[in-house]
Amino acid sequence: MRQPDAMMLFAAGKGTRMAPLTDTTPKPLIPVAGRTLLDRALDLGRAGGARRIVVNTHHLGGQIAAHLDGRDIAISDEPALLETGGGLRKALPLLGDGPVITLNPDVVWTGPNPVAALRAAWDGGRMDTLLMLVPVGAAHGRVGGGDFSLDHAGRIARQGDFVYGGAQIIRTDRLAGIEAEVFSLNLLWNLLIADGRAYGIVHPGGWCDVGRPDCIPLAEALLAHG
Repeated sequence: MRQPDAMMLFAAGKGTRMAPLTDTTPKPLIPVAGRTLLDRALDLGRAGGARRIVVNTHHLGGQIAAHLDGRDIAISDEPALLETGGGLRKALPLLGDGPVITLNPDVVWTGPNPVAALRAAWDGGRMDTLLMLVPVGAAHGRVGGGDFSLDHAGRIARQGDFVYGGAQIIRTDRLAGIEAEVFSLNLLWNLLIADGRAYGIVHPGGWCDVGRPDCIPLAEALLAHG
């Protein structure tokens, strides 16, 4: 069975937690250890097996479009923010049919490539989504508790000691049945969890949320010792 190779990279948000840096620069273009978050995410995707890549834009989207000019990457511009679920649904004509890899660029990873690991573990016969999880104690830059638990079969449930790492594979079929135009993928996850079709695997390497200015040195230290 062919593993998913279409990837959606979420780059449309306003990055309000990263202000004042994001007053003039979109968060995905903020550099960490000399390389933008966007380029780091694109590198992970390509190295992990992504072949068709779509980046959505909104806040200061012209800067992102200019940064990507000349590359084989499609842009899904959002005149109004649609959140992750609405943004993914809008981008489907560019992504094509089948499950999609999604990746948040405001994360730094060390260790095994999370995209490659997700593709290797994907089982379309029993999964509708597969999330890359991080133990809450290893989630650098994270504020708050965990998001999910894992059962013995690898299914996820709400609340627990694991954080969603910002990388997943997800089927997009059921997006068409969601009436809201603006919505988070949490809405779809809830449906898939209820059906027992939502799974997770745990990233064994380093992870840092780069959502605030004070997280940049944390991420750079992680990379330096990765």
